[in-house]
Amino acid sequence: MTPAPDTTIASGLSRRRLLFGAGFVAAVAALGTPEAEAAERTASAAANGRAPHADPPVDGLHLQFGADAGTEMVVSWHTRTPVQRARVLLGDTHGRFERTVGATTRSYVDEQSGTRVYTHHAHLTRLRARAGYLYAAVHEGAAPQFGEFRTGPHGRARVTFTSFGDQGTPTVGKQASQGGKATWVNDNLGSLAAGDTTGGVELVAPMFHLFNGDLCYANLSTDRVRTWWDFWANSTRSARNRPWMPSPGDHENELGNGTIGYAAYQAYFSVPPSAGQTALTRGLWYSFKIGGVRVISIANGDICDRDGGGSDERGYSKGAQHAWLEAQLRAARADHGIDWIVVCMHQVAISAASDFNGADLEERQEWMPLLDRYAVDLVIGGGTSAPAYGFAAFEVDPGRPGHDTIMSVTYYNVTEVGGGLEVADTFTLRRPRSDTRSRPDSPTGAERGGMPCGLTR
Repeated sequence: MTPAPDTTIASGLSRRRLLFGAGFVAAVAALGTPEAEAAERTASAAANGRAPHADPPVDGLHLQFGADAGTEMVVSWHTRTPVQRARVLLGDTHGRFERTVGATTRSYVDEQSGTRVYTHHAHLTRLRARAGYLYAAVHEGAAPQFGEFRTGPHGRARVTFTSFGDQGTPTVGKQASQGGKATWVNDNLGSLAAGDTTGGVELVAPMFHLFNGDLCYANLSTDRVRTWWDFWANSTRSARNRPWMPSPGDHENELGNGTIGYAAYQAYFSVPPSAGQTALTRGLWYSFKIGGVRVISIANGDICDRDGGGSDERGYSKGAQHAWLEAQLRAARADHGIDWIVVCMHQVAISAASDFNGADLEERQEWMPLLDRYAVDLVIGGGTSAPAYGFAAFEVDPGRPGHDTIMSVTYYNVTEVGGGLEVADTFTLRRPRSDTRSRPDSPTGAERGGMPCGLTR
């Protein structure tokens, strides 16, 4: 759902914020919660242009789908100190807040700075498919932060999403000396363009955004916690209103932050749980269903050789991710309600890059045969450090005379970025596959010729 434009009244407070605030206070009172008086004081102070006493605030508000995008949503935010009664008030599009859902709090300590970060996740269930909701995220002593979202469809329906990776942050506030002259630089491979990409997502207003790794390059930063804060400050204008569904890249691997370096990533995101995961691997791979599409996000750091992360963590799942992925693909291909299988990951199998973080042999050996075997329709990756996208894998050389050209059922799309400059594609999956034909030696009994039916770019 695309947010309606805000209108601003003379006090400088947006009309939407004022109406939401009033609805929030009414909802708190109606629900009989003991903090009704405090909420009223907070809204009153905001309406009069005064900053209410709130420390820490609700920062980095963002959304993630649950396993069923039609009925589940997770609302997340973070703070630098512990908070009490972290919760979400859920309302309809008319501003009637009728449910309160408590948030679960996690934390991690950034090894570089010794800073402990607290993240809060409220799992909303029993939602209606294709329905719009308003919500307020709040904890004791903080002003509420508001957002809106629309749940996904059930059954065959149009599904639209955007995708890019390697965004970085638009923060260029570090002073440095270059050639004897003082200048302002970015210490985590971001650029001002990183701010534009978030606005680009909102111009499209997709159902969700697939973020294919290397979110903010915090592992390179002199202040990793600040970099994550900057990333969420830039992304929340979109991510609070539509889910940003990630896959971990090598630059989410932060040396010292957990055994394999992903403690920060695992704390900030709450994605659907997956069978076979442990505390070490929680949230690194997952899947969800939206309409007739099964979206699968995988963690390539488990297998890849080309890795710019803080440590070499290859093999950390001990084969559990491979087994889970094959089970997901088998189930999705056998499900007559699934028309599309989309896989999101970071490092790529095919790339024009000749060196550095280019195409990865391990991925071609381990992932590509599996993705082909189960007729995956679209694979999205990033992080090649060279412009490259729109590769198709062919089973038969299209240049060989006297042979039919049969395109492999897996279509690889690589959205390349690097240094905060993105090539972003919008994918609209419009209708079920129709140009299928049986083949005796196909493990699924079906294969498509040409570009997957209904996919537009």
